[in-house]
Amino acid sequence: MTEPAVISTDQLICDLEQLIGMAGSTGQTDELRTVAARIAAMMRNRGLKVDVRPTPGAPIVIGWRGGRQPFTLLLYHHYDTPSPGPWRAWLHDPFQLAERDGMVYGRGVADGKGPLAAHLNAIAALIDAEGELPCGVVVVAEGDYLTGSPYLGPLLADRRALFRADACLASGGDRDASGLPLCYSGVKGLVQIMLRSQEAQTALPAGMAASVPNPLWRLIWTLNQIKTDQEEILIGGFYDTIEGPTTEENRILRTVLADEAGRRSAWQVDQFLFGLTGAPLVRSEVTLPTCNINMLHTEPVSDPPVIPRSAVARLDFQLVPRQRPQAVVDALQAHLAAKGLTDILVERLPGGYPPAQSPIDDPFVRLVSDVGRYIHGQPLTILPRGPFTMPLFYFAEAFGIPVASISVARPSSAIFGANECIPLPDLVRHGQHLIEVLYACATTTVST
Repeated sequence: MTEPAVISTDQLICDLEQLIGMAGSTGQTDELRTVAARIAAMMRNRGLKVDVRPTPGAPIVIGWRGGRQPFTLLLYHHYDTPSPGPWRAWLHDPFQLAERDGMVYGRGVADGKGPLAAHLNAIAALIDAEGELPCGVVVVAEGDYLTGSPYLGPLLADRRALFRADACLASGGDRDASGLPLCYSGVKGLVQIMLRSQEAQTALPAGMAASVPNPLWRLIWTLNQIKTDQEEILIGGFYDTIEGPTTEENRILRTVLADEAGRRSAWQVDQFLFGLTGAPLVRSEVTLPTCNINMLHTEPVSDPPVIPRSAVARLDFQLVPRQRPQAVVDALQAHLAAKGLTDILVERLPGGYPPAQSPIDDPFVRLVSDVGRYIHGQPLTILPRGPFTMPLFYFAEAFGIPVASISVARPSSAIFGANECIPLPDLVRHGQHLIEVLYACATTTVST
């Protein structure tokens, strides 16, 4: 094994301080443009050529550099973060990096900004140690991931040469019961849909409920036609194209355990759906598509009891191989029409993408897993996908390349809650893992 370059922990902390110190909540375009400019400067300071591409939302930052070998690895990242929510729930300012007992705290430190900083420091460490990279890299950092990556696909289609690569590696996923990262050979797809029910043109007194339809009740009845209390999705044809796991995938799924104790403790849940545990829990998260309701509100919002003018629900579907976003939208519209719910407006929200899937025995995926032995003492377990989405489909489709993702955050990282955190050594190891991947890509024949 080549003696690897070593990440500077001090420099990593310095970069985290800069990135965490800049608010970049999803949808806040002015904030995100400022963060994008800082990321572009960081890339340039680490020897990358940089192109910042404006979009109707947040800029997409692309950095690249060639290496000794012609193989090029694309690294997908995002820099938008969830809103911090009420600051009083935080032990520290969410936009100021805090260190305590080996942990680092701040919005984006465990998901988004933290993994990006780790990878940029890995690239810098290699250049500092050897004057060049073992192979080429393309670093893509977008600011609209949390809203479905609506501008990534169009930009790739328009500027294909900027993204050209031989494989794609992302940062995201879960950890196993021992706390080790998992390696994924695919990611789920995404489609988001808004349902709207509207009756009267104005809010009415609650007493009129005896004679005037209530759009909120209408919407609730509609939702009951989409999913049962047994988690079955009722949309006609929704499951038709799905294929079950392969024999090898089934073998792996029987052996992997999630960090159930860590989840229950951090999330304060007594049990998982239907009491699932062990291998069946992992299997459900890997193989099943989802239908989740993430927002329900009325217009207008009123303290006195009224019949609302309209009611809105927002759904997100996580898709598995062979499912397609628009097909889900079309099937939902047909399903509601068949139920006599033609008055319900169905709107596909911007963004969304199909799933991306590489075989679990793909040489690149195996390489990403195998070099884990240098960082964690053993190869990483490979799963076909996990309970998360990423827009890796665009790269896989455009270039016919394999994709993989390595998990970073822990169940206790609270990436959508207050006090987001991660052990600093986890970020260091994430960066060191990339160093080993780049060395291996330069010295191993990886067919794509």
